[in-house]
Amino acid sequence: MVYENPDQVMIGLEVHVQLNKANTKMFCGCTTNYTDEEANTCLCAGCLALPGTTPVLNEKSIEYAIKIGLALNAEISEETDFYMKNYFYPDLGNGYQVTQFDKPIVKDGHVVIEGEDGELTVRIRRAHMEDDPGKMAHFGTIEKSTGSIIDFNRSGMPLVEIVTEPDMRTAKEARRFLDKLRSILEYLDVFDGSREGAMKADANVSVYHGTRVEVKNISSHKSVEKAINYEIMRQKDAVRKGKTLVQETRHYDEARNVTISLRVKETADDYRYFPDFDLVPMYVGDKVEGIRAKMPELPDAKRERFVAQYGISDAHAKGLTSEKAFADLFERVAQKVDPKVAASWVADVVKGELNYRDMPVTACDADDVVCVIDMVCCKKISDESGVTVIRALLDEGKKPDQIVAEKGLSMVGDDFLVKAAQEAIAESPDAVADYRAGTEKALNFIVGKVMQKAKGKADARQAREMVLKELEK
Repeated sequence: MVYENPDQVMIGLEVHVQLNKANTKMFCGCTTNYTDEEANTCLCAGCLALPGTTPVLNEKSIEYAIKIGLALNAEISEETDFYMKNYFYPDLGNGYQVTQFDKPIVKDGHVVIEGEDGELTVRIRRAHMEDDPGKMAHFGTIEKSTGSIIDFNRSGMPLVEIVTEPDMRTAKEARRFLDKLRSILEYLDVFDGSREGAMKADANVSVYHGTRVEVKNISSHKSVEKAINYEIMRQKDAVRKGKTLVQETRHYDEARNVTISLRVKETADDYRYFPDFDLVPMYVGDKVEGIRAKMPELPDAKRERFVAQYGISDAHAKGLTSEKAFADLFERVAQKVDPKVAASWVADVVKGELNYRDMPVTACDADDVVCVIDMVCCKKISDESGVTVIRALLDEGKKPDQIVAEKGLSMVGDDFLVKAAQEAIAESPDAVADYRAGTEKALNFIVGKVMQKAKGKADARQAREMVLKELEK
């Protein structure tokens, strides 16, 4: 099925990624790990742009930017340089942002995602380096603030801004792109996505090939999807009523699920770009092959390997490789039990239970998962009891054997099944008559009663065999 895109929606994203694993800021030695520190404590004269300070470039951030470019199937510029992007904002100490202009370090790449009608190639126009401004907090809403405070701890953080072409057609596709991008970045080990402000997006949205509107600084993938859906609805409504859409910048209010006009959209000329006189042009072409040789296995390649090496389904492979930590957990489990069984338990049970509790993968030990799978495969506990044990592992922190003993989850014996089958047959004369008359579904009803009596501690196949044996007598 081909997605027709009836409203001619075009969506492009500008994704700001903090290179917070570079350890120090872009142009000074201050730490990038400021999240849990008091305001305005992780800074220096350079972060505050005090007179007389000069930048010293963090080379690790250059390496990370090149790694990102290679992972995005992009071209790495032989030569790149920094510009001053001039605008006034209270959290911008210099009065300008250090960024890149006509020679971005990365250009012309692509990422393949799952689209509305199959695989969708999202083109990457460019990815350029810049430093982050400070952080402003407002008293009250952004529309009716009674005052603001500034925390410069974030000032100078190394960023890569990844700019796509307007290739996405739905908010769902935009969210899938962000999910895929975050996965790639985590595999590269260039950022910690759990930190505040690690990844933010600006969404550029238009309908009917009309005027583009930008929604700024959206902090979560879920909010990006909501903001885009609202903006599509708002623009369609305006067109239907004959209103003129203007090119502008809007803010997404998560509490009300609306976008609010902030200002008429600036153009490049408004920023008065000119070369940063404190930073010389950089020749980085000779670094590329050395970095390429050390690139890790990325999600798509790992997914293909999992299917080929372990014989698991593509659906399981996609679920397991979306996060590197889950992929690593699966491989540790698959070394000790059947890989197909491991894939089913890790992708369908463990991942689901962790996501439900909003817990990291580190909360689940691979050896404990292996122990649960072994107990199920050896018929010590049922599949249903295995799920119960996984949940208790996460909620109570005990070991599988202890949980099975305390909760009495061990499988019932043959003697119990014989008695349960006899009772179920005696209690279901109509179902027995229907089964003898050729209604196969009636047998399932009797087996179901046996399983109820076993309270989830019996194997359904064994229960079925025991019922058939008793019916033959």
